[in-house]
Amino acid sequence: MERSLETQVSQAVDAWLRWVPRWEPATHRGRIAPCRRCLGSPILSAAGLGSDVPHGVQHGLSTRVKTIVDHAVADYTSRNLPMLQDELDQQAARNRSRGYRPTEGLDPEFDGLPLDPDPVPGQPFLFTIAGMASEDETQVPSLPPLSEDAKIALRREVALADEYANLIGREVCAILLHHRLRIHAAIVEYVEPQVAAMLAELSQALDDPFEGLGL
Repeated sequence: MERSLETQVSQAVDAWLRWVPRWEPATHRGRIAPCRRCLGSPILSAAGLGSDVPHGVQHGLSTRVKTIVDHAVADYTSRNLPMLQDELDQQAARNRSRGYRPTEGLDPEFDGLPLDPDPVPGQPFLFTIAGMASEDETQVPSLPPLSEDAKIALRREVALADEYANLIGREVCAILLHHRLRIHAAIVEYVEPQVAAMLAELSQALDDPFEGLGL
């Protein structure tokens, strides 16, 4: 029996709540480019996760909830949009023929993030994961070209899929509003103390720049 959207969103929030206690502030250098999945996300707005919440915490929830929308759109497409489904099936077969697929099977906390760290000026990488994936992709045959009529029909089906995605997205956001208290409580209990401790440690280091140097 298919689960309702309410059940799916509740289970996604439950899974995120089980993960949040394991979250720790990142110690590596922050990224320059914003996350396309989280920047301005209505999902995060509905969940009450503002810009003051660390991105890793945001990403873990937005990815889980967006997966619900993606699955709903995939089901709608398979039942109602044959041309688009055929294109997706061909693309999926093309992807399966690639020997190196580093973006598959990632945990929600890492799904959608850049594969490589930001480069350091003057210190080029010997190789990158994204570069290796791109090289592997060039060896896979391209999809067959479409006629102009087929392109028009395909654009129409893509527009319908986008409309359905927006509809499901609004419903999911409305459901998330009912989970705000649980989400906020987890932020207060597990996230804010770690952020406060990190800021206190940074403040102490800035106040005593010569501590330990004997000056």
